[in-house]
This record gives sequence, structure tokens and C-alpha cells, in this order.
Amino acid sequence: MIPLTLADIAAATGGTLHNVTDPATVVDGPLSFDSRDVVARGLFACLRGRTLDGHVFAEQAVRDGAAAVLATHPVEAPAVIVPSVLDAMGHIAHAVADKYTGTVIALTGSAGKTSTKDILESVLSLDGPTVATAKSFNNEIGLPVTVRRVMPDSRYLVLEMGARGKGHIKSLCTMVRPAIATVLGIGSAHVGEFGSRQAVAEAKAEIVRALPEHGVAVLYGDDPLVRTMATATPARVLTFGTGDDCDVRAETISVNQGRPHVTLLYGQHREYVELQCVYGRHNVTNALAAAATAIAARVPFQRIVRGLSTATLSSGGRMEILNRADGVTIINDAFNASPESVIAALDALADIAGPERRRIAVLGEMAELGQDAEEWHDTVAKKVLDTGVHLMVGVGGPHAQSMITTIRDGGVHAAEADTALPLAQHINDQLQPCDVVLVKGANALGLETAARELAELRTP
Repeated sequence: MIPLTLADIAAATGGTLHNVTDPATVVDGPLSFDSRDVVARGLFACLRGRTLDGHVFAEQAVRDGAAAVLATHPVEAPAVIVPSVLDAMGHIAHAVADKYTGTVIALTGSAGKTSTKDILESVLSLDGPTVATAKSFNNEIGLPVTVRRVMPDSRYLVLEMGARGKGHIKSLCTMVRPAIATVLGIGSAHVGEFGSRQAVAEAKAEIVRALPEHGVAVLYGDDPLVRTMATATPARVLTFGTGDDCDVRAETISVNQGRPHVTLLYGQHREYVELQCVYGRHNVTNALAAAATAIAARVPFQRIVRGLSTATLSSGGRMEILNRADGVTIINDAFNASPESVIAALDALADIAGPERRRIAVLGEMAELGQDAEEWHDTVAKKVLDTGVHLMVGVGGPHAQSMITTIRDGGVHAAEADTALPLAQHINDQLQPCDVVLVKGANALGLETAARELAELRTP
């Protein structure tokens, strides 16, 4: 970590020291907000949650090795007392970023952010030490935690940025200004909160507006809403996609047992790439985004190709393939669900199963779709019918029931999850050896846990 003293932290946050013997005490460990993640010489943030108050864990955090805590009132532990712990975390991120001399890369979009971030981390790590957002810690809490992990010799700092409303990404970029900003497609995710795809695009465009003149905006050229963001920045623009006018593009896309193969083109470079550890043809777009971002960072092209071929989706819950001893394959894509990602996952289910294996889709209803929710769920139900699914299990409320009805009317067996049984057991009772099972739905449904439990079972 980039070292800061307690005096530095107090100055950066506008805080005061309490119960601190030596203001010159060095804090060179991570920033944490979960008392179970405290590391020696780190800093514990006493955030207040819905049910727990981090101040209760202040003493324990210091006993476990934290140098001090961030708190809003005096506690029985060395502390930096601040008006707002959350704001203080952002100020610390800004202070660390001021000392960091490597390249800051930020990325956003409606879907695919975390998968792109994982692929990009795999590529950049071949070029130099890289720190990237863990899992999907992409908000005002997760971003400071990630920034605090950066090392003095880290060549790249990769920050995933999410938005729940206008101004959110702008606020994150105020903490840490990116040199390279990548924008994926604008889809239907969160339209219920923003009001329209155009409103989503305007919020996402804040990331390119934050770029310095010498920066690079990496834009998804196949999406008109993203392509027009080129006018929102004085930075250089690099586009990616499948269109002939994209700077970094793919052609001759194919899939082998769910793994995408693609010919990657950039300038005079042309290279065949097999994504050996990444599944789903939709991940071609994410791989293109990662390649274009690495090109913007001046990573040699052949190194990018090598990184793509060995890239993994390390965050879990995203096209994660879990193979059982009885031949059943679980596709754990249950971290979250937008209509576009569910449709893509159903295509991946068909590709992985091929013509020989039964296709089972466990689908939870999708959230935050606003007035278009009914139409989107109907579209997904019709996609289930089009992709030859043999059995669909619906999880959730009225929208899940509506999908079940449409699928049944189309002649495919569909059932509602049996609430009298654990979901994994209910699904397993209907499986045969060598089935392929897709598990996907809104994060709040907790289907990721069910997918992992299902992977530990065996067919009856």
C-alpha cells in the first residue's frame, strides 16, 4: 500500500485524532469496512449499516491489528474523528491517488462491467503489477477500498464504476481521475431508476467528461448512445465493436462448447484468439473492450492476445462453469440479471449443451425495469422457447409466474420453485445425468448461493 500517517489521514479528511499516541504512526495496510477483513496496520471504517453500526467493532478492529479507525465520535480505540466516515473514505482515496504515479483506468456500462474488468486485469497483469476492483465493489464504498490497495509499484489501477443515479460517476471520478475511461453498452438495466436509456447514457457519460485532454476514451462503437460520447470529451477516442468503422474489432466469431473464438483486428494487426477460460459469445464484446483498453494503455498487441487467451472471470457468479461428477454442468451466472444478459446467457446455455444434452433454465425475475418490466419478461420467456430449453424453473413474484405461463403455453415444461424445499434440492430432484443448468436472476433473489449448493449435489 502507499503509506500514509495518521496525521496525513487527518489532514486529508479534515478529521481530528483521538486516543492516538503518535500522529506519525504509518498506515500501510488496506482500508476495510468489515471487521472480519481487518489487516495489520490497516484502517477500519466505522460505517453505519441498516442493522449494524461499525463503531461497535472499533476496539476489536484495533485488537485485530488495525492502526486506527475512522469514526464520527470518540471510541475506545485510536481514531480519526470525521463528520462523515463515507466522505472520509473518498478523501483518503483522493489522497492516495495524488501519490500514485501509475495509470488509472475506469470503466462503466449497463452490463458486462465486472467481466470486462476481470478480462482486462488478466491482460494488464502480463504487462505489469495491476490492482483492480474486487468483485463488484464499484460504488462510493468499494472504490476507496480498491484505491487503498494500490502499491507504489503498481503500473495499473483498474476501477469499475457503477451508477444508481445522475452524478454518481462524476463523484467517483472526483475521488480518482482516470487517464483512460471505457464505456460498454447502454442497456435496460436500471432504466426503472433512471427513466430511460438516454438518461442512463447521460449518467455513464460522466466518466468520459472526467478525462484530461491527454487521456483516452474507449467507446463501444456498436452502440449509438455510447459512440456519441466522443463529443463529450477532448480526449482521444478509440472505438471497439464488430462494425467495420470500429478501431478495434472482431470478425469470424465462432463458439466451441461455449468458448468464443474470434479474429481480432487493430490497424495492421490481425490475430486469431480463443478465449480458453471464458464462456458465452457475448463475452466477445467484453474481450474487445479489454483489448481496446489495453491498447489505449500501450500494451503490446501480442501481449494482449496472450492475455485474452488465458483470461478468467475471477469475480464469480458470471458465466462460472461448475462441473459435477455425475456429468451435470452448472452455469452460475446468478450475480445479477438484465434482459440483455439473460438473453445472452440462454444463448450460452444452448452453445454449451449442444444438441446432445438437456437444457435447464432456472430464471429469477429481473428488477429495476420500470414500466417495461412485463414486456421484458415476456421477451425472455420467448427466448427460452427459441433456444430449445427442456425445463424452466421460475423464481420470484408475478413476473416469474408470467414467464412460466408463457413458456407452458409454448409447449415447454415450466414450474414454479417449490418453497417447501431448498431451491437447490428442488432443482436437483428434476435433473438427469449430463444436464446443463443455467442459474440466473436478480441479485436480491440469492440464486448464486443456490447455484453453488446445486454444484455439490448429485442426481437422484
